[in-house]
Amino acid sequence: AAPGLFETKPPAGSVNGGTGDAYAAAYAAATSSTSSTSTSSPSPEQIETYRKLLDEAYEESGVVTEAFAKTFYLGTKLMPPEAQRAIWAIYVWCRRTDEIVDAPRQPDDPGMLTDLSAWEIRTENLWQHGEVVDVLDLPLLDVRVNYPKLDITPFVDMVRGMLMDIPDLGQDRYDTFDELHLYCYRVAGTVGLMSMPIFGCADGFTEAEAKEPALSLGVAFQITNILRDVGEDATTRGRVYLPQKDMERFGVTEQQLFDQRVDDNYIALMKYEIDRARMYYERAKRGVPMLSPESRLPVQSSLDCYGKILDKIEENGYDTLTMRAYVSKWEKLFEIPFSWYRTQDVAKVLPLPWDSAKEEEKTKSLSSSGP
Repeated sequence: AAPGLFETKPPAGSVNGGTGDAYAAAYAAATSSTSSTSTSSPSPEQIETYRKLLDEAYEESGVVTEAFAKTFYLGTKLMPPEAQRAIWAIYVWCRRTDEIVDAPRQPDDPGMLTDLSAWEIRTENLWQHGEVVDVLDLPLLDVRVNYPKLDITPFVDMVRGMLMDIPDLGQDRYDTFDELHLYCYRVAGTVGLMSMPIFGCADGFTEAEAKEPALSLGVAFQITNILRDVGEDATTRGRVYLPQKDMERFGVTEQQLFDQRVDDNYIALMKYEIDRARMYYERAKRGVPMLSPESRLPVQSSLDCYGKILDKIEENGYDTLTMRAYVSKWEKLFEIPFSWYRTQDVAKVLPLPWDSAKEEEKTKSLSSSGP
């Protein structure tokens, strides 16, 4: 990870509205030797200082994204520079939010609930008043200015999702998939909503139409994470995200997860959960043509590469208790040309052979399960 990622850096000042050079000038004035309420015009040197800080903060955001979310980062590298940097800024905010719950803590640290509440207030102040506490707030504020449609609601909802992970206060068991779905929306589906203003929509489509596929993609990613990390979550965190009703249905016990014992019951459960995850990937695919042309390949590539984790789970004999499903960088790069082809109109008429085979297999499965 980037050095000093989560430390509080020197205050960067406050910005109250404005765009472009006006925004840069306001920041430069706030960091000058005069009062932040001064109306004096900032010097060119002050404006250049601000721009340098912003560029460095964006660069560090890219480093963080690459370190913690390799598949996600690869997708962003296929985006135009401005959009790429905007997604990095959003990811860093999400990562810092996640760290409040998952990072190691000293005994004298304030409680997670206190920290999450303070983080939510800090985010609201950035949205409403342009307040920045440290340098890594700058990119998100810049995105807020450049993408006025960016709504704070999914950011607040993600904080609510992190509350569900607080030990002894949140939720470490989920009775039904409906309960788990709420968690998946808050911690991952929200990312799809955060990204929508940056991705943009194709002519003839609206963000309202693209919202459901964007939510489905986030939920698909989170279910994939949960299935990949069943053993790690159980043994290192004491968390069981698999719905209790599903476990009961297939005869899988919590003790079995803690003992890391894979049997036919566990394999059947994994097959069931993988089918559910793939259903959400299919829903997400419907949204790719709704996106602006330059955003389709990054989203399709991320969708395809992350979906391959499910293939790896199958290749590992459905053992997610002692093995971690992993897609290599070269496998991801190899997938990009096929992802590109899937975004083209010709793919609707001449799909890739293995895509056709999967569709035929799915049709047969639906037919055999019918009345």
